[in-house]
Amino acid sequence: MSLPENALAQSLDRLNENFGLPGFLAFEQVGELMRAQVTLPSCEATVYLHGAHLTRWRPVNSTEVLFLSERSEMALGKPIRGGIPVCFPWFGPDAQGRDGGAAGPSHGFARLQEWTFAFAALAGDKLHLTLTLGPTEMSRPLGFEEFRVAYEMVFGGDTLTLRLTVANSGEKPLSFEEALHTYFAVGDVREAPIAGLEGAKFLDKTDGMKEKTGPSSPLTLTSWTDRVYPANVATTTITDVRNKRTIRLEKVNSQTTVVWNPYPEASAKMTDLAPDAWPGFLCVETANTGAAAVTLAAGAAHTMELVVSVAPAVA
Repeated sequence: MSLPENALAQSLDRLNENFGLPGFLAFEQVGELMRAQVTLPSCEATVYLHGAHLTRWRPVNSTEVLFLSERSEMALGKPIRGGIPVCFPWFGPDAQGRDGGAAGPSHGFARLQEWTFAFAALAGDKLHLTLTLGPTEMSRPLGFEEFRVAYEMVFGGDTLTLRLTVANSGEKPLSFEEALHTYFAVGDVREAPIAGLEGAKFLDKTDGMKEKTGPSSPLTLTSWTDRVYPANVATTTITDVRNKRTIRLEKVNSQTTVVWNPYPEASAKMTDLAPDAWPGFLCVETANTGAAAVTLAAGAAHTMELVVSVAPAVA
């Protein structure tokens, strides 16, 4: 498959020459895909240019924080199952299409495109990376001709900071949804309660989008779960009991939280996920969807931020 026009124009040698940091950041090609390998004294990470997809992050004093499916195709034009997919410019299926055109791919086109690696720098003990995306042959027929996206990742020990900035480079308003569809690795999802959503209203996608109210105690998933929490800005904490740690999620400019795990009911239909993989992850997603979709005036920009921190669980 040929790369789209927005794809990386840099060769592997030029990437390493222009952005490589000996001992800390190196680029390599695996099959069809290019990736950056981060190796800091405090953490390790892997970032694919395909989808600007962070597939691995492990602080030195922790096990892997992100789940990656062993059945993910890892090929051009295919979504990566696991890690942190970037959903843009819509979340879920694109049922309407734009300007009479065909519907676009599920969760948008950003996760299917090759992003441009734009920046890398060490600042103290932190590594800053930025990848960018603009209009492509895929985005234009779908009605997205004037936009720019910059995705900044900051790695530093047991803290990961992600900033997704969307700018309207056109003369008309730009409307979009967005999500960081994070797959957190857990010892067992049935022993990984989520605190911070107590008593919150949610839309249950497994039950016809009925509005319901969550329990007054931390949420532990016991079946196929797909919940959209609108008007929700809460900080959440996952207690990963098996791995004896907590994973804390703080977000800025995100009005929606999504909680998802397919359990056997839904995972049986997923060809890129092993049938027995579902207990090993929990998706808690930072998003702006539905009524919280963002509309930018010409020349305006919007930044959504997620800060993930890992700590030993309190005994």
